[in-house]
Amino acid sequence: MLLATDLDGTFLGGSAEHRQTLYQLIAGSQDIQLVFVTGRGLEAVMPLLADPLVPTPDYIICDVGGTIVEGASLQPVQPLQADIDLRWPGERAVAEAMAQFPELERQEVPQQRRCSYFCHQDAVTPALIEVARALDCEVLYSASRYLDLLPAGVNKGSSLRALVAQLGVADDQVLVAGDTLNDLAMYEAGFQGVCVGDSEPALLAATADLPKTLHASEPGCGGILEAIVHFSLLQPGYLDAATVSAERGPAELVMVYHRLPYEEHRINGRIVQRRPKSPNGIIPTLLSFFGAGRRGSWVAWSIHDEANDPPFEVHTTVDAKAYPGLLAARVALSKDEVDVFYKRFSKEAFWPTLHTFWERAVFREEDWQVFLAVNRKFAERAAAEAAEGATIWLHDYNLWMVPAVLRELRPDVKIAFFHHTYFPSADAFNVLPWRREIVGSLLQCDYIGFHIPRQAENFVDVAAGVASLQILERRACAPRYLTYGCAVGLETMTTRIEVHGRQIGLGAHPVGLDLGRIRQSLQHPKTPGRRAAIRNEFAGKRLVLSVERLDYTKGTLEKIRAFGDLLERNPEMRGKVSLVVVCVPAAKEMTIYDELQVQIEQAVGRVNGHYAEVGWSPIRFFFRPLPFEEVVAWYAESDVMWITPLRDGLNLVCKEYVATQGQTGGRGVLVLSEFAGAAAELHGALLTNPHDPADLRERLRQAIEMDPVERDSRLRGLNEIVCNNDIDRWGREFLDAVAAVPGNS
Repeated sequence: MLLATDLDGTFLGGSAEHRQTLYQLIAGSQDIQLVFVTGRGLEAVMPLLADPLVPTPDYIICDVGGTIVEGASLQPVQPLQADIDLRWPGERAVAEAMAQFPELERQEVPQQRRCSYFCHQDAVTPALIEVARALDCEVLYSASRYLDLLPAGVNKGSSLRALVAQLGVADDQVLVAGDTLNDLAMYEAGFQGVCVGDSEPALLAATADLPKTLHASEPGCGGILEAIVHFSLLQPGYLDAATVSAERGPAELVMVYHRLPYEEHRINGRIVQRRPKSPNGIIPTLLSFFGAGRRGSWVAWSIHDEANDPPFEVHTTVDAKAYPGLLAARVALSKDEVDVFYKRFSKEAFWPTLHTFWERAVFREEDWQVFLAVNRKFAERAAAEAAEGATIWLHDYNLWMVPAVLRELRPDVKIAFFHHTYFPSADAFNVLPWRREIVGSLLQCDYIGFHIPRQAENFVDVAAGVASLQILERRACAPRYLTYGCAVGLETMTTRIEVHGRQIGLGAHPVGLDLGRIRQSLQHPKTPGRRAAIRNEFAGKRLVLSVERLDYTKGTLEKIRAFGDLLERNPEMRGKVSLVVVCVPAAKEMTIYDELQVQIEQAVGRVNGHYAEVGWSPIRFFFRPLPFEEVVAWYAESDVMWITPLRDGLNLVCKEYVATQGQTGGRGVLVLSEFAGAAAELHGALLTNPHDPADLRERLRQAIEMDPVERDSRLRGLNEIVCNNDIDRWGREFLDAVAAVPGNS
């Protein structure tokens, strides 16, 4: 069959249950062609194409029949479009002719091959109609308000008739659906039709005597489903298949994270669980929500080799004593899937784009297809775990496409998403070839959290370019966040939007620290000896510390060059200031960092080779990961922490430094890039612009020479922020915000 349907009030109308049934029926069938027939312009239809719940039409007839395009490519259907174009005298000619009728108000909407106005019925005079005929145009007036001037002989019905003839579809296999008098031409074209429930009385009156038109009782999609049954357009069983609901589980909270809450090790062919080595305390915090017997599931991948591994177990216990209601729900992925989905595609396509290094991005369609398949596996597992009305909490950009599948499978659940990585503005994000699909998926969430207001506002900026959204609520960012004090500051942020009739909450939730982990590291038996060794080695010198992963976003190379410049311009600092750089290498599979590693090592060699003296080397470079307890010892003994990412979602290292200094009574100075998310939260940090070599150099010099009173004052303020906004508060506030979002139907 071919379904030709109006949009507002028809295909987009009706109950959520009826919409889901019809949409799944169309998406799951090879026997249904879908045609949108609408008065909207093509630009106004495009946001719908980004909504993953709305099936992509095979064809779109828009501009009240003036435009005919293919649904997937949006390219004109020829020769039908060319025939219409030949009849259209042009927008300027029509608009100038209509200017003599002051009672007409031009509609400020996207439109082609038509001119649309608002006016009262009295304005549609014989003189106006005569002017239109002189231009070889027809006048269409509807809903006691809308006036359209179209090419002669062009309307929804004539364009649909021409498309059906070109496709070779029999009339008895066509169903037209609408709800206003604007749709009348489709019924008059002679097809089977349905006026859905709550249709405009004028349409019902005009179609009352048409023998092949059903006046349905159910509105929107429910009326279309009535008509499909009434006209016997599909074989029995189609509708039954479309209404099959997804499997439901017992979990009240489903955590979907890239890592399991334990580490898996293969020993003699068996998988053995070990306690995770969490780098930032997020896993223990997320686990804490499953205390007191709360029933939940933790969805994460597990590499499975079907040929060699034992039969795959989806469910495993996490900690039967501490979390008796929690199960790990493992998603079986092959090593190749993990390598493509996570290690290659996410890091080569998404990571550079998110951090505004789009020129480094590599986009492969075949990788995108793997990404979609993996995300579907995560979504299907999460859907199967969740109880009725459960909350599903998704984490980070690797799972961008999960909400789209989840909303289709489980419209009853509440979907929450936390974006751990930086989220850029539209100028950067729109480089992604799949931006519409990604944003359309995220807009299926009930709540989306980011680290800071700027990132949330960037998301709104991106989403507004994909879908028509309404901002429902804004809030001031101060006093918690900087407004004009740094590059990522913002005065107000959007906290609630509405898209396609759904409300979505947005929030800023900077991740905090597990302060107990800092305390335990300081109490480690080896820590006093390590601290003493560091003090002895750098006695009489100012110690500047840098800790980061090997990544072009971290600004390591820029920092080393700036340090060399500092020594060049301030010779009195030679022999008195040392820079220690801890740079954690990337995984071996990530070859994109090989060149950067060579550049950093060469820069370190140049500085040390040029300025080193007997007993003093300017830079000490660790190109390996250090145990956390050892890093904390460096935190405790360093005079300056120099964190200079070119772009960073948050940066927890700077918070670890502040917490360590606070717990040891230190007076360390934090020099922090104003492009790190933490810069908006950490009042008291000495902010620097890492893109400006002179500023990098001078802010470091300022920190080294800072008065002890100012050092102490700044650190006390920073420590108060870090201690108050710890990891536990982050988790609680996020879930509280999710719970406060009104339900969507």
